[in-house]
Amino acid sequence: MDNLTDRTLTEQGLPLEAPTGRVLLIACGALAREILDLKRINGWTHLDLTCLPAKYHLYPEKITAAVRDAVNRHRADYHSIFVVYADCGTGGLLQAACAEMGVQMIAGPHCYSFFEGNDRFARQSEDEITTFYLTDFLVRQFDAFIVKPMGLDRHPELRDMYFGNYTRLVYQAQTDDPALTEKARKCADFLGLEYERRLTGYGDLETALSAL
Repeated sequence: MDNLTDRTLTEQGLPLEAPTGRVLLIACGALAREILDLKRINGWTHLDLTCLPAKYHLYPEKITAAVRDAVNRHRADYHSIFVVYADCGTGGLLQAACAEMGVQMIAGPHCYSFFEGNDRFARQSEDEITTFYLTDFLVRQFDAFIVKPMGLDRHPELRDMYFGNYTRLVYQAQTDDPALTEKARKCADFLGLEYERRLTGYGDLETALSAL
């Protein structure tokens, strides 16, 4: 699911027609696994999911236009649409676009915040200004989303240039997975940072989807 592209995921055997009450989630591909887990755990069969490429995590300037296009393509087929992106580096443009289109979106500056819980993250953010965060997705995709885009595989000497002002890596664990925990520890070692693991679970993501 980590490489999910723009396509609609529905319950097995469920048609794509949209009876009253069906909700479409337009989400970052980096959240696909977590959203599908929450759908399964809670029996949210009224929610369908379409994901934009997770690589937009690296190119936030593409997010707003892509979300707008997805809303326009799917609006007629659903009772309502919910955007599962936080601001994610769009500088308020995504929120403005959602307001203009009349669709709701999850609150928060980024997924690290809503996984931690937006209120809690805001309270502790000043004390964690030198903290680098990883989620389950980013631990799994550490090479593809951190190492290679930053050129650390080709130029390891760049590590201290990029991460010299960081002191700690916090792994925000959505699941209690020993393999991911060990990989996250190795990611911290690779970056030369102290390691901390927090079992955040799904945080405000679950709260927001529950309200739908």
